Amino acid sequence: MADFVGAVDQGTTSTRFMIFDHGGNEVARHQLEHEQILPQAGWVEHNPIEIWDRTESVIRTAMQKANISATDLAAIGITNQRETAVVWDRTTGRPYYNAIVWQDTRTDRIASALDRDGRGDVIRRKAGLPPATYFSGGKIQWILENVEGVREAAERGDAIFGNTDAWLLWHMTGGIDGGRHVTDATNASRTMLMNLETLQWDDELLSFFNIPRSMLPEIRPSSDPETYGMARFPGPLGGEVPLTGDLGDQQAAMVGQVCLSPGEAKNTYGTGNFMLLNTGNELVRSEHGLLTTVCYKFGEADPVYALEGSIAVTGSAVQWLRDQLHIVTSAADSESLASSVPDNGGVYFVPAFSGLFAPYWRSDARGAIVGLSRFNTDAHLARATLEAICYQSRDVAEAMEQDSGVHLDVLKVDGGITANNLCMQIQADVLGVEVSRPVVAETTALGASYAAGLAVGFWKSTDEMRDNWNESKRWSPQWNDEQRTEGYGKWKKAVERTLDWVDVG
Repeated sequence: MADFVGAVDQGTTSTRFMIFDHGGNEVARHQLEHEQILPQAGWVEHNPIEIWDRTESVIRTAMQKANISATDLAAIGITNQRETAVVWDRTTGRPYYNAIVWQDTRTDRIASALDRDGRGDVIRRKAGLPPATYFSGGKIQWILENVEGVREAAERGDAIFGNTDAWLLWHMTGGIDGGRHVTDATNASRTMLMNLETLQWDDELLSFFNIPRSMLPEIRPSSDPETYGMARFPGPLGGEVPLTGDLGDQQAAMVGQVCLSPGEAKNTYGTGNFMLLNTGNELVRSEHGLLTTVCYKFGEADPVYALEGSIAVTGSAVQWLRDQLHIVTSAADSESLASSVPDNGGVYFVPAFSGLFAPYWRSDARGAIVGLSRFNTDAHLARATLEAICYQSRDVAEAMEQDSGVHLDVLKVDGGITANNLCMQIQADVLGVEVSRPVVAETTALGASYAAGLAVGFWKSTDEMRDNWNESKRWSPQWNDEQRTEGYGKWKKAVERTLDWVDVG
């Protein structure tokens, strides 16, 4: 029997391939960044061809590092940046346009129009999402309306759409030579086009965006024993490994953190932050600015749902300090610089570069640094950046408690920023709850591996997956209630200063 499962983790800034054993331990990985294309203010794009090339490369290199062949892999899963839209020609395999990234705000007028005439309420009821630039539907509409020839190609069945999972699955299963045009329910639930109750594309929602149904991939379970197809690209995988798992990255992290029971929650710290709460088979509709989304669907079992708070800019704010302001030379330097001062010196930074996501949903907001005086230094800004990550997470946690009645006793955390001990301590202080990091912090890839392995019996049950979870480190709150209340109050004042900055009428 094969000893390992692999996972492609196609993220916002990089693509990696990770290999895990039955204990959920990392065996090998390889990771490559791809270019962030910024044509104008508010526009964020990726080159889909570059992403596919990087995917082939990281799979090949990780397998070489592990010294394994295709016969050693029981299955492969995929996890991906959600909402990033690719439209390509099924006959040539070429994209019609760059991938429009989830952070992109060019569709703000499309989103505003949906809310003005009442269609937004239908989208909220059927798809569980507010009309926002974040989601894929408006991006498809923009490409159809603004890229020459795409509308005609879509009408004749040549132009097809997918988030980056579908783009990679199509290529991995043959591309123009019989590639499977498929996605899973978690990715489909991020488009504003899928009905949450039926887990099918909804004709009324499609009509709001004037999107032909023929463009859309088949929706499959997140863990699928019938497989998405066989990996067929050349190299060490050959055509021998079944693709049996597909999850959007934040849902994959829920599975990787084994948050498989109602009331369990996690927060992933990446380019943005994403806090999810498992609500079981119950569809909980948010009254406080959260999203209702599919958490996962394993085989023929009923879907499991979640409440989600999506935050656009957290880790990317640290990248901004590095790449645009040049006050740190690496993301890790932010911890040492921020640690050189005892507090933020009165500085608050709201990194609303792409507007504000949950729980505000304000595309008119833009970033602001407030409270500056001559006393302040780059260290105070670095600390304010880490605090912004944590305050935005508290905004979501408060909304989650209001919607669900669940008060978190401990917050499970994962993602790259959890290596920043100061940031995790601030998170515990700001929330007033303990923060727990697992041994395997990169839980998105692990979750995709679990979904794939569960489908082929590599893991016999979710109990085996739970047994694999181990804590690496725990942080306890050190602030008193007065500090916590004062800090959060000033944060809320800072958020107010970001609003009504851009006209999106």
